[in-house]
Amino acid sequence: MGLMAAEHWQRIAAAPDPQVNLVEAALVIAAGEYQQLDIDGYLGRIEDLAVQFRRRLRQDIPPTEIIIALNHYFFDELNFSGNSVEFYDPRNSFLNDVIERKLGIPITLSILYIEIGRRAGLKLRGVSFPGSFLVKCSVRDGAIVLDPYAGGASLSIEDLRQRLRTLRNGTDIAPEVVKSMITAASNKEILARILRNLKGIYMNQDEMMKALSAVDRIIAVEPGAASEYRDRGRIYLKLECFRAALMDLRHYLQLEPRADDADVVKQQVSELQQVASRLN
Repeated sequence: MGLMAAEHWQRIAAAPDPQVNLVEAALVIAAGEYQQLDIDGYLGRIEDLAVQFRRRLRQDIPPTEIIIALNHYFFDELNFSGNSVEFYDPRNSFLNDVIERKLGIPITLSILYIEIGRRAGLKLRGVSFPGSFLVKCSVRDGAIVLDPYAGGASLSIEDLRQRLRTLRNGTDIAPEVVKSMITAASNKEILARILRNLKGIYMNQDEMMKALSAVDRIIAVEPGAASEYRDRGRIYLKLECFRAALMDLRHYLQLEPRADDADVVKQQVSELQQVASRLN
């Protein structure tokens, strides 16, 4: 990540969550890949899309009709869609690429969908549902759950239960539990989820410096996320940064002394202590 993007990210991490501009922060993530990214230019383009949509709506239109209109505008007119063919292409996580290519993954499509919909008066929030990021719209008599990766489809509690059954090898989940899983995600939780997607992609591609950059940014916004210190420690180990690896793995054990993999990590710490002693 370039120096300016790194400084910008630190300001985002330090800000109270409600003050984080989600779209801008997502573009700052992309600026880690695209050093000369015109963040203000893309913010302007998103604003233009929102203004064009808002202008076509009558003032007294109810939320359900706004959602129908938004789905038509976003998916049929602008042609945004989910990239199921190359789901793990990192470009799906960079908002500038999503805008240019009209392709994305659930979380990046949701961010754009939320931003345009909010400007039209919809009360939209992101939902970190297992297996797929979703959008929740608050309405007078409850909430509507939408899936921007599936063309803005409206999902019932039973639809969500079926998704969970598929994820959990047929295990049934009570409706009350499902309802508790559709709480709104914070801005920083959403940003961390984008970065975890990128971290996983880069680790699978053995691009350790890019994976390190992603996990650094996750820790900046979620400093208590124990597993990120473990993962960063293992990235440092692959990069042969043994002292840094040792510090992170020790910190992981301090945060999660009873973790399922604690014995494995303790063994790694013991081996790294011997390596570090030879480096002195």
